[in-house]
Amino acid sequence: MKAQDAAALALRAALGPMLVAHGWNKVAGPGGLKGTTGWFEALGLRPAAVHARMAAGTELAAGVGITLGVANPLPAAAAVGLMTVAARTDHRGKGFFVFKGGWEYVGVVGGATVALAALGNGRYSVDGLTGRQRRGSGCALLAAGLGMASAAALLAACYRPDEQPHDEKPHEAPHDTDK
Repeated sequence: MKAQDAAALALRAALGPMLVAHGWNKVAGPGGLKGTTGWFEALGLRPAAVHARMAAGTELAAGVGITLGVANPLPAAAAVGLMTVAARTDHRGKGFFVFKGGWEYVGVVGGATVALAALGNGRYSVDGLTGRQRRGSGCALLAAGLGMASAAALLAACYRPDEQPHDEKPHEAPHDTDK
């Protein structure tokens, strides 16, 4: 086994199942999709129910794609997008360390997936078996650029942290009719 193939396999084995677990937790974890929707609502992602499903589905698909080593660099780009949105919404302003809510974890995952895009999925992957080996700096740039651009577009269109959730808006005061 070549060192590059071993490194790609090790990265895929660490990153892919972790993303699948995170996606699955959003769907079937303690709070399920309802809890994830409430969390996303509190973060300011509107409409929260759509974003909860989209994040879970993207984590599951990117995780499976990375685990199997298929379609490099697209699953890496999806992971970069996920981590960028998480950094901007949930981890923003909390410093570096993840144990304080900081961006350490999402930064490492995003960086590792870009490194995997550059490295390629290796011989022991679907891409390797089909002869569709894509790797190099172009793949890394595509993963980083597409992921960050997608995250920026999503945040511009749907991130409204200052709006109150629709079911918690303050009630309007009754109109004064005695004037």
